[in-house]
Amino acid sequence: MLEYNQIFNALADPTRRAVIERLGYGSASVSELVTPFKMALPSFMQHLGVLEQSGLVTSSKTGRVRTYTLEPQAMQQVEDWLTAQRRIWQQRLDQLDEYLLQQKVAQTAKPSLKKRRKS
Repeated sequence: MLEYNQIFNALADPTRRAVIERLGYGSASVSELVTPFKMALPSFMQHLGVLEQSGLVTSSKTGRVRTYTLEPQAMQQVEDWLTAQRRIWQQRLDQLDEYLLQQKVAQTAKPSLKKRRKS
């Protein structure tokens, strides 16, 4: 199981998210990945290192060309975690909604103080 903190840290950066999006279309070499970004290659390589350490991507080298590939199982773990969190919060919101409806019904069922005083 991959460490969620590493994965979310890797996904926190817009450059790394853009690389993940690009790799969603298929593997790519470093030169293909760096092209849309205006940054030095060493800086970009640090981003790729963070992605690889988090388990979101893997790399392979053929000759002088390093190619990166998206690792779907890491993305699946993120999706599973988010789905579980969504379920928890949906349940909490449903409980809050039910409680508020009960409070509203209870308030409308009580006679107002003004009406009691007149009687």
